[in-house]
Amino acid sequence: MGYRVTLIPGDGIGPEVTAAARLVAEATGIPFEWDVVEAGEAAIKASGTPLPDAVLDSVRKNKIALKGPITTPIGGGFRSVNVALRQQLDLYASVRPSRSIAGEGTRFPETDLIVVREATEGLYSGVEHWVDRDHSAAETVNVITRKASDRICRFAFELVRRDHRRKVTAVHKANIMKTTGALFQTAFREMAMKYPDIPADERLIDNMCMQLVKKPAEYDVIVTTNLFGDILSDLCAGLAGGLGVAPGALYGETLAVFEPVHGSAPKYAGQDRADPVAEILCVELLLRHLGEKAAADRVFRAVWETIAEKKFVTYDLALPGYTDRPVPASSCSAMAKEIARKIPLVDPSAPLPRASGPSGGPMADPALET
Repeated sequence: MGYRVTLIPGDGIGPEVTAAARLVAEATGIPFEWDVVEAGEAAIKASGTPLPDAVLDSVRKNKIALKGPITTPIGGGFRSVNVALRQQLDLYASVRPSRSIAGEGTRFPETDLIVVREATEGLYSGVEHWVDRDHSAAETVNVITRKASDRICRFAFELVRRDHRRKVTAVHKANIMKTTGALFQTAFREMAMKYPDIPADERLIDNMCMQLVKKPAEYDVIVTTNLFGDILSDLCAGLAGGLGVAPGALYGETLAVFEPVHGSAPKYAGQDRADPVAEILCVELLLRHLGEKAAADRVFRAVWETIAEKKFVTYDLALPGYTDRPVPASSCSAMAKEIARKIPLVDPSAPLPRASGPSGGPMADPALET
């Protein structure tokens, strides 16, 4: 009897990267049963809604899901499935680690940051409307509650304690947003008093952005509200090499959903070009959640060695800035097969090899926009 996991392939490149992740998951030797359900554009064609009840029911039943990226139309169309999923399942903690993989694609090869983002309210609450009949003015309500602020701050401190991290930094804008920002700030300060053994500090959102690009090594776990967390997690992904290597996890009280930070890149769908690393690292996070630490370590090690060797990498990882020598680009599926092949062979306890190319230079995720 294996782990039963809801699998949501998603839109655009989603089916390709989730197939890659599934291949890697099965290469660990841990038995999985995949409950495949559709959300997004494919679900609209099949059932008339982007988020069918069958998806929610499957996640509630299995308690764990692996999800591909889902398209969110810009400016119109259906509302974000990603936001709706988080709100309806109360997946309140969005955890986005940013780790430089093989030290490439970044001027900060030691980057190791985690953004803990409140994922159910704030400016993504969906409370917005036109102010006038002419649709010349609009308003969005920033909903911040003490309950949500308390639990996301508690989650961040517990993460630091459980994973032996260094400290927690709260990010807000309480100097201008003196009600909503101050509410979050107060919740953080009072929560910090309950964890006197864990260093804690605060930054304003604008200053935090500057600090991260100057000296990211000074920060560790960042806890913040929904919109600020969305922005900062992309910034941290850039420090670590780009969206192609940025996994994410959503946690509720009893549920967990693992998804990449990047978008669905619909114009690249079906081309077998997309970088599968972010989705594969979601498998690593899923395994850690299940308590399968040895398998998780092997997945991370296999990804690291594959990128460092540069024999089977997708085109974004073969660009200047990731390597100083010509590297032929591999397909999404070929890279996944190489990572899967390595899993039973790697030694997770050995020192991690550095990549062959230089750090720094341009970074590109041309196939990962929403």
